[in-house]
Amino acid sequence: MKIKAQDFQVKEGDKVRLKHWPTLVRPAYASKHAYEKLLAEQVNDLNDLQQLLYASNRHAVLLIFQAMDAAGKDGAIKHVMSGINPQGCQVFSFQHPSATELDHDFLWRTTQALPERGRIGIFNRSYYEEVLIVRVHPEILQAQQLPDELDDGKTLWQQRYRSIVGLENHLHNNGTRIVKFFLHLSQEEQRKRFLARIDEPQKNWKFSQADVEERKFWPQYMKAYEACLSATSTKIAPWYVVPADDKENARLIISRIVLETFRSLKMSYPATDAQRQQELLSIRQQLMKEAPDGP
Repeated sequence: MKIKAQDFQVKEGDKVRLKHWPTLVRPAYASKHAYEKLLAEQVNDLNDLQQLLYASNRHAVLLIFQAMDAAGKDGAIKHVMSGINPQGCQVFSFQHPSATELDHDFLWRTTQALPERGRIGIFNRSYYEEVLIVRVHPEILQAQQLPDELDDGKTLWQQRYRSIVGLENHLHNNGTRIVKFFLHLSQEEQRKRFLARIDEPQKNWKFSQADVEERKFWPQYMKAYEACLSATSTKIAPWYVVPADDKENARLIISRIVLETFRSLKMSYPATDAQRQQELLSIRQQLMKEAPDGP
């Protein structure tokens, strides 16, 4: 399979029904060796483009990962970004908000972590949790102490979608390119991965009873994701629904989409004008005159 980013993109205005989106597609690799070779090539290209992003200092790139438990977010981030200079990449994982964070609006804590120009920011979960887990578990809203007129359970989610789209428009208009990935895992594949986390000792730390309890809310989460993807996928900040039952193929799809995003930026290294060229020539002449060190 040749990877085409548009095959996985939620078009602006689409009404998403996840049952119509596959969790498994024909792989883009024929063997384990072919997968490793292709991923290495894409990672190497991404490293070159990241250096160009840093040097040009005109854009930032924000990658957002959302998924059900065990969908492979951590592994995708680890493998796809494995060749990136750590100085040019920032990864944030957002867990339960602190008391300070709860005293601010729902976008505040993630806004503090946005990447500056020249860098890649990665959100492993994000402000989208506020229209996903909070929607599935509305009791979480009580801790946010919203004014009564806002906490009506009817218009709240539409208001939050508008706030999110507004933020992403603002970021785009100021140079940040946003790409959002929903790793689409089947319920059966999640069950298999949960069992592996029990049966393989080195994976025990990844699993808890809370994961099983959250699995019971699968239908509610699918509805929340459908509403979220439908309302917040835009031309400038699209969602990509990545089939996640095959971890290796998901990584190849993600890396290809990230590469295409970088290439669309039309970046270039800063031009060297005549004055700068003369300065560099003078410095070179000074260095050439220095006597080499003795034995």
